[in-house]
Amino acid sequence: MSGNNSILQLDGLRKVFGGVVALDGLCLSVGEDTITSVIGPNGAGKTTVFNLVTGYLAPSSGAMIYKNTRLQGAKPHKIALLGIGRTFQNVRIFPDMTVLENVMVGRHARSRAGVTVSALLPAFLRPEEKRIQAEARSWLGFVGLADAMDMPAGSLPLGKQRMVEVARALAIEPDLLLLDEPASGLNSRETIAMGDLIQRIRENQITVVLVEHDMELVMEVSDRVAVMNFGRLVAEGTPREVQEDPEVITAYLGE
Repeated sequence: MSGNNSILQLDGLRKVFGGVVALDGLCLSVGEDTITSVIGPNGAGKTTVFNLVTGYLAPSSGAMIYKNTRLQGAKPHKIALLGIGRTFQNVRIFPDMTVLENVMVGRHARSRAGVTVSALLPAFLRPEEKRIQAEARSWLGFVGLADAMDMPAGSLPLGKQRMVEVARALAIEPDLLLLDEPASGLNSRETIAMGDLIQRIRENQITVVLVEHDMELVMEVSDRVAVMNFGRLVAEGTPREVQEDPEVITAYLGE
């Protein structure tokens, strides 16, 4: 783990919705090959950060720099091709498609023709489609769903649906993976499995930024923890440093 070089830099990031300030000059640096958790109360602006970085929202002001490339103005599919993958707070899968097909959708982002043309399977695309399928199968094996790949994704329990979403995000071959509350709704066994998966993702030289409310998971997997409140960064450090920060105890963890 290097952690010496910044893969993502947020500088003075601000987002205003009408008269509501969701982010207020946020500055955050994410080290390469690290797991960084972003925590804070509901409404602190955590998911807004993910939506800005991935192009679903445009910042009101400030800079977002990924590997020396400015992200402002880029569309979500272009940002994905730069190497940024994400999952969502509420699972977003195609429930009537198989688990394998869901993950192939992520891989099609890097194909020559994309999802629509690939679905028609012209002869010149068939070898590529086989490669996409093989890569999707590989990622499903990585997340532990090799035995479920032919099942309708919507038939899986929530914990496995979240794993499908992670596999789909990994299929775009990201260097930076944003996980939005991956343990939400999971039982203790599933949460442990998710923590193990997050650490294995980092071992594959993929930087992870994690928004999560499960403090046991955060403290177990994180190299760095950033604490937000009212759209601002109020503390940053190792898990132990954050746990002992008086402002964090007051604002989030409780007296």
